[in-house]
Amino acid sequence: MPNIFIIHGTGGSPNDNWFPWLKKELEKLGCKVFVPQFPTPENQTLENWLKVFKDYEQHTGEDCIIVGHSLGVPFILNLFEKYKAKAAFLVAGYIGLLGSEFDEINHTITDRSFDWKKIKSNCKEFFVYCSDDDWAVPLEKAKQVSDKLGVKPKILHNAGHINQGSGFYEFEQLLEDIKHYLDLSP
Repeated sequence: MPNIFIIHGTGGSPNDNWFPWLKKELEKLGCKVFVPQFPTPENQTLENWLKVFKDYEQHTGEDCIIVGHSLGVPFILNLFEKYKAKAAFLVAGYIGLLGSEFDEINHTITDRSFDWKKIKSNCKEFFVYCSDDDWAVPLEKAKQVSDKLGVKPKILHNAGHINQGSGFYEFEQLLEDIKHYLDLSP
């Protein structure tokens, strides 16, 4: 079973949203799951997040899977400029600026020129999830990620930011898609 990372977003933690549930479900399948805590919102910069991730780099590789939510998505794209992975499951993510109060603390991670060729060569498969009523990440911003990666997004209806504030303490579709990808579906 592969190593799996779950990457939180701005103001997040390993204990938020559907992360603890997904970690537990994936561990039941025999996966080793890492959910790092990144500095946020204080000291939230790409440089500081990369420093935290460096402690986990021995668990990366062509067989690992990375799951990210919100700001975790552009952070993962930054990772793929250096690290390899088997697949990425990207939830409620975006690139660039949102025109919101989050831009000031997120810009070092989101507002840059990504090396899309390198990203796609370092990760073989991408799955993008977004919501048609996300209050934090407008659908057109989320679709930019899938467009750049050349994949069709899975658009959830009335799912908000796909977080606990939107009722997502579990995310069955994501788990089923990961299991299907790993060929573990019944």
